[in-house]
Amino acid sequence: MKLARADIVSVARNWIGTPYLHQASLLHVGCDCLGLVRGVWRETVGAEPERFAPYAPDWAEAARAERLAEAGARHFVPADPGAIKAGDLLLFRWRAEAPAKHCAIATSATSMVHAHEGACVCEVTISPWWRRRLAYSFSFPNLFDF
Repeated sequence: MKLARADIVSVARNWIGTPYLHQASLLHVGCDCLGLVRGVWRETVGAEPERFAPYAPDWAEAARAERLAEAGARHFVPADPGAIKAGDLLLFRWRAEAPAKHCAIATSATSMVHAHEGACVCEVTISPWWRRRLAYSFSFPNLFDF
């Protein structure tokens, strides 16, 4: 089945207002940034391709490995972080030397939907602050650009 970027954006925007809840992935109930991506995947692609073990808030720092990027590479198509397109999965690192541990879904070349602790899922501008921290970009599988 082919998937349109507009479909991914529409589904991601449906999650706006969902409260932040660590490790959750339930529309309008709660999710974290990975849970948001998992929920969008389920609605647009199908069953989740792998299970995630429980993870602590400091999982990336403790692992000192690019586990989120490695999972992205297993299930998504690598894309150019310098050419963001609507529907792209974006991975960010909080510090230059740290592994990527935050994800969002681009709604345009300049905006994204994401979940972050202490707030609800929201759509924000991909400001220079975010662009400096963007480490990886991926496209959903079976995607066409319409």
